[in-house]
Amino acid sequence: MTRSHLAVRPSYRTKQLVSIPLSLEKLLYERQVTLDASVDLNTSSSYSSACNMYLCFCQRLNLPFDPTPETLSLFVVHEALRHLELHSINTYLSGICNKLKPFYPRVRLARRSPLVRRTLKGTMRLYSQPTRRKRALAPDDLDIVAAELAHSTLHDDRLFFAQLLTGFHGLLRLGRMVWPDNPNLRSSRKLTLRTTIATSPSSISFLLHSHKSDCFFDGDRVLISTNLSGIAPINAFTAYLASRDNKFPFHPQLWLRGNRSVPTRRWFISRLHKFFPADISGHSMRSGGATTLAVAGVSSTSIQAIGRWSSDAWQVYIRKHPVLVHAQIVTERFAAPH
Repeated sequence: MTRSHLAVRPSYRTKQLVSIPLSLEKLLYERQVTLDASVDLNTSSSYSSACNMYLCFCQRLNLPFDPTPETLSLFVVHEALRHLELHSINTYLSGICNKLKPFYPRVRLARRSPLVRRTLKGTMRLYSQPTRRKRALAPDDLDIVAAELAHSTLHDDRLFFAQLLTGFHGLLRLGRMVWPDNPNLRSSRKLTLRTTIATSPSSISFLLHSHKSDCFFDGDRVLISTNLSGIAPINAFTAYLASRDNKFPFHPQLWLRGNRSVPTRRWFISRLHKFFPADISGHSMRSGGATTLAVAGVSSTSIQAIGRWSSDAWQVYIRKHPVLVHAQIVTERFAAPH
């Protein structure tokens, strides 16, 4: 069939297209918006920083911006000599590929070249250092906070205590409960809404929007059960919820401070460090919850599912040696009444 024989036959679909006139400029604009949305705001910010470092590196050494295997290999060595953490170099390369691909379509081929891969492996052999991770929270640590805040009537105290226990038992990243300190990285789509709360006599749950491993962006439900050992997280959650509903019945956000604002990361960390030293961070809730489940004998597949990990990366969150975890499981089983 030649082009001259092509004709548009009227149908319901074509009538819909005619009724919604869209210019090419509008389509191009909307496509750019969707392309920008394909990468998370925080990730995009990190990628932009990595790309800027690469461009400055090339400019300083009078190298072409074209990311060839030779240039990327030299960049890897340069960053390793600057004592940048080696896992961060991999992230930088991902950012460079993401930002420069529209201008240099073969950048990912250069990233996967034998020269770059061997350079990365060599820098790991020469410059790798033990990873310094923040200490995981333990159930005993939660008792310290509970002793002061469990019976507090202040709204912000109830908020912090509920978030701490929810993050620990729900294996949540801190970023899922607070806003970034940088206003440019905030997105209302990531906020948990009050309307997603579901309660039952034995559990409480809410919908987690657009987390990292949610490939279909339809959210995932976090469930907190009453059958957990230690401090009952549901008591803290319901106490906060009652205070929140009394103060802000018409606000959509689940987590709100007494001044009607969404809590920020800086606010939460400042409260956290009133109880713990600097070796405890926001990630300590997630790693502490995962470690506690491992010690309790929960299977690895269950821990991965509870924490919404899409790969075996969850294993780095277990902050105890496997021998110690196994020994503690055996001890607790023998100590349990038969």
